Amino acid sequence: MPMSVHSVIATNLATTVSSNWLNRRVSRRRIGSSSVKCSTETTEADRWVKLKNGNDSLEICRVLNGMWQTSGGWGKIERNDAVDAMLRYADAGLSTFDMADIYGPSEDLYGIFINRVRRERPPEYLEKIKGLTKWVPPPVKMTRSYVRENIEKSRKRMDVASLDMLQFHWWDYANDGYLDALKHLTDLKEEGKIKTVALTNFDTERLEKILENGIPVVSNQVQHSIVDMRPQQRMAQLCELSGVKLITYGTVMGGLLSEKFLDANLTIPFTGPRLNTPSLQKYKRMVDAWGGWNLFQGLLRTMKSIATKHGVSIPTVAVRYVLDQPGVAGSMIGVRLGLAEHIQDANAIFSLVLDDEDVNSIQEVTKKGKDLLQVIGDCGDEYRTI
Repeated sequence: MPMSVHSVIATNLATTVSSNWLNRRVSRRRIGSSSVKCSTETTEADRWVKLKNGNDSLEICRVLNGMWQTSGGWGKIERNDAVDAMLRYADAGLSTFDMADIYGPSEDLYGIFINRVRRERPPEYLEKIKGLTKWVPPPVKMTRSYVRENIEKSRKRMDVASLDMLQFHWWDYANDGYLDALKHLTDLKEEGKIKTVALTNFDTERLEKILENGIPVVSNQVQHSIVDMRPQQRMAQLCELSGVKLITYGTVMGGLLSEKFLDANLTIPFTGPRLNTPSLQKYKRMVDAWGGWNLFQGLLRTMKSIATKHGVSIPTVAVRYVLDQPGVAGSMIGVRLGLAEHIQDANAIFSLVLDDEDVNSIQEVTKKGKDLLQVIGDCGDEYRTI
């Protein structure tokens, strides 16, 4: 999704979130009912996590394969090469894929992939494959028929009887039609068209409102990285009380958190790596809002030292750090299917243990950055103004 940090300026923050909300504590009594109480169980040495809400449950890999990169802007995706790459990721135990109705051919690619799995892999293998998708509608009237029609499109493209998870995004909080949409999605879940209902890019205030309306969401997908720790402020407290879990994206900042950008000078044209993808451009704006390139280089040097100590890469450290944060069930790494692979780095995340010295050294740098909650707003506010 496109994003402009500069469009969400500090002067708008006062109209976005009231001072009462900044200070008030979430009421355990209001959200503690069993109808919205979720939980998480971690199994098999941290690789798998089970999201649960009442009778609903879904086991996913804690490192998810993000498919935004199939939508264009990262290089031409060849269908057969992409599906072959999906099989390699799944064969390596990285078997959860995240997509959206707006991510170009991502759902269609999953449909081709899942049929190859059905033909070429044993039944127990198929049980580990999970396809999480998103629905990102315009803020129009959310009728039952409109919601059903759009979910049917995703279900047919992915060629599944039931969507493993439907993550719902809403652009305009001034229009409370998102509650109608979520109620209709819950009905579709009861019909067996969806296994679990979830959110993406909702802020804490609206998440609480959704839970108060008895909508059984299991997770909220939000931007979260070592640089962007906003979810650990308001959102983390609500997650602790309700059991709703976080799935994070932007965790390696489109590749900025990597050796490729260590000691890179972006001020002199053509001398360093180019910011030539939508994700690199997006997260460079986030770096600028947080503290600038020089401070970011200090963070990369610290992370490189930690990575060298443990025999892993900077992205591996970046994801492990976020996975260790309260409320985080899984973190996403974007995959450029058929163009580049990072299977080894991704699998190294599960065995990496960051010690207190590692964590303290990271925090010594990050505390010098700006509080992005004050600069941008709460989770998802980078996509909207109110």
